[in-house]
Amino acid sequence: MTTDKSKKSYFSISFGLVLIDMKIPYDIYINSSSHVVREKFVCIYRKGNQLSQDELNVFRQKYYQLYVNENERALYLSSLVSSSSASDVEKTTAIKESAIKHLKSIFEEEHEFTNELLDETLEGCRDSVESMVDVLEDYNVTDVQKLIAELSFHDFYTYDHSINVSMYSISILKALKPKASRQEQVMAGMGGLLHDLGKVKIPTSIINNPGKLSEDDFKIIKGHPKFGFDLLESHDCGHTGVNFDVIKRVVNEHHENYNGTGYPNNLKGADISVFARITAIADFYDAITTKRSYHEVLSTEDALEVMSKSVGRKIDPKIFEIFRSNVNVILSGKSNQELPDDFDPCQPQNVLPMEKSGPKIQRSDFLDKEKSDFGVVTKKKVS
Repeated sequence: MTTDKSKKSYFSISFGLVLIDMKIPYDIYINSSSHVVREKFVCIYRKGNQLSQDELNVFRQKYYQLYVNENERALYLSSLVSSSSASDVEKTTAIKESAIKHLKSIFEEEHEFTNELLDETLEGCRDSVESMVDVLEDYNVTDVQKLIAELSFHDFYTYDHSINVSMYSISILKALKPKASRQEQVMAGMGGLLHDLGKVKIPTSIINNPGKLSEDDFKIIKGHPKFGFDLLESHDCGHTGVNFDVIKRVVNEHHENYNGTGYPNNLKGADISVFARITAIADFYDAITTKRSYHEVLSTEDALEVMSKSVGRKIDPKIFEIFRSNVNVILSGKSNQELPDDFDPCQPQNVLPMEKSGPKIQRSDFLDKEKSDFGVVTKKKVS
């Protein structure tokens, strides 16, 4: 055995998710210290070797917990995704914990926000999304919803919601464009995962407020798309294979409404990035269908019916129709209720602010521009 003396961080892994009878691409460690402060990580199994079930059983008997070096998290995730012994729930749970670790690194107030920290976060989020794309390869929206329902949730709404929006965005993109490239799926997933990046500039007391926000607090919240855009714009996002201009636009435009009444720039229709329009639907759907401890949610049928009232106003008609057909249910729910135009899916809600439907609003014609939207996305000037 060799002791790792460098000051590196480690994350715990489940015995049941260690690869068996195939080459392991990461080193396995234990914490040999019983003292909480003075941890001492020792490598007990080197990468490149095949671990047998009998050997793993011995580890179970001898050690309380196994660990992997944080620098090899991406290798752990990629190997886990390819494992036939782990369920999709187990794989997604590991991916989710990884994504939350990266989001925490920039959202937790005690950390100093630096360009280096942002770069590490973006790279880690990209690794998580790459793994997510693999797990969701054959999933439609309904499958994603069932998978999300089996995952545990955390105290910070932004973490869970962002990960869910990422998963939904990937599945919606594939419904809209069945032959979407892996790069496009990764960009859709990263856009969803990072759409609320600007909230690092917002006090957590406002972000986590599940009640109705004051007018002043809502004005502060409305600044988060531009805050997030500025963070990415001021950073050299030179990650191979990802067009960060697309991610920047999702971050900046996910609260733009289809009819031009959104924020921060009152963009309308096809002027809004198609990836941002996808994220907006994923954002909306997760906010009203995913069970949380502080509010009841709508059934799938009711959620789609409520969302349909916002078609042509908040959300893109064509993408919503494709999304709805991918969910594959018959609308028979809350035909006389809707959510107000100022409903913010990014905020936790004690009670969904439902109200009676008003007069029907004429919906815009569907666009025939979607194919060109998936070409090279140019950077839009942000005022």
